[in-house]
Amino acid sequence: MPVHPRILVIVVMLALSALACQRAGPQDVTQAITPEETPRVEPGGSAAVAAGKQLSGGQCRGTDKPKLGTSPMRPEDFRFIIPYGAMIGGHVTPIDHQYFSPAVFHSPRDAYDVVAMANATIVGITSRTNSRGTEYRLVFSMSCTLFYYYDLLTSLAPDIQKAYDAQRINIPVEEGQLIGRIGGQTLDFAVWDMDVRLGFIVPEHYAGESWKIHTADPLDYYTDEFRAFILSRYVRTAEPVSGKIDYDIDGRAAGNWFEEGTDGYGGGGVGSEYYRGHLSLSYDAFDPSSIVFSVGSYPGLDERASPSNWPMMFLMQFGVKGNSPDPKDISVDTGLVRYELVQKDWADAAGNYWGRMTLITGVLAKNHEDRLWGTALVQMLADRRLKAEVFPGKAAQQVTGFSEQAVVYER
Repeated sequence: MPVHPRILVIVVMLALSALACQRAGPQDVTQAITPEETPRVEPGGSAAVAAGKQLSGGQCRGTDKPKLGTSPMRPEDFRFIIPYGAMIGGHVTPIDHQYFSPAVFHSPRDAYDVVAMANATIVGITSRTNSRGTEYRLVFSMSCTLFYYYDLLTSLAPDIQKAYDAQRINIPVEEGQLIGRIGGQTLDFAVWDMDVRLGFIVPEHYAGESWKIHTADPLDYYTDEFRAFILSRYVRTAEPVSGKIDYDIDGRAAGNWFEEGTDGYGGGGVGSEYYRGHLSLSYDAFDPSSIVFSVGSYPGLDERASPSNWPMMFLMQFGVKGNSPDPKDISVDTGLVRYELVQKDWADAAGNYWGRMTLITGVLAKNHEDRLWGTALVQMLADRRLKAEVFPGKAAQQVTGFSEQAVVYER
């Protein structure tokens, strides 16, 4: 199935950022600490504080939740914000961070300043090097219950770099202080509130990225002035407008699934291919009325999945022909479901194609139902077990049942 030129534009845009986020495995982006399965609760303390101390390597202090009041990038330096919940390539499950999309996406490295959003302490810095250079991820603690983070910075400010080189990662910063720079890709950003626990059916499946279950709506932590400004750069209009990542419904197909026996989010593949055992029946980040079938291993694409062949690498997410049946309605009683998988893109309210390079509001997902990639069979075996198999290039009427290649998923 040839890739439509419009799809290629969309794929390449987010592929740059997705490739930059590729890593040896889910745990490798944390600080140099090993998470325990259950954070230790000190006498008189709380589970939230214990989780914060674990996340910060014991460096956080207090429980206050001050407001964030400054944009990480200058208003003229970014165009819009991609909400929580996008799915692209190896990001099979809804993504747990937003993206600040730069004014010039293909800008040089270090083109834009990145500053602190509030007074905080940097409690974690990690780096990774690729063909374009070194990139940095930073975790900011405002207290033991409130954190925010950045990723994909292309350089650090001199004072931050000096502390990082000396391995002194307990760095107080002031609101508006230069943290580093970025260019040629989006800025990753999220807020984590340790008192927030998202609605994942089995939170333990996300132990390798322990912050994920605490991902919080940033708008709830902004000053009124900053909130009003940032909303002017949001493209999603459906509530919650910041996006959503937890679609699990117990006893229904909706949400995230992991290949049985692969240890949840952290398993299913080797190293950077940890996502191979992931499956998500979720909803479009821009237009949540649109179903997304997202799978970590698509037969026939696997052997071609390499950075030199981006369309193949990043076409593991599909629209569903007819946009039905809704995964939240699929249960054990439903029996076998056939999803025809089609290409999709996005349009404005007038139906004009949107290539995710300009700021608009009210984005609508658009399925191209004449561009069929294959058929997926899905069947709930039990409330927390699901069987699925993808048949590339086949229409629904050509698929009669599962083969020995079918995969059982759990949660």
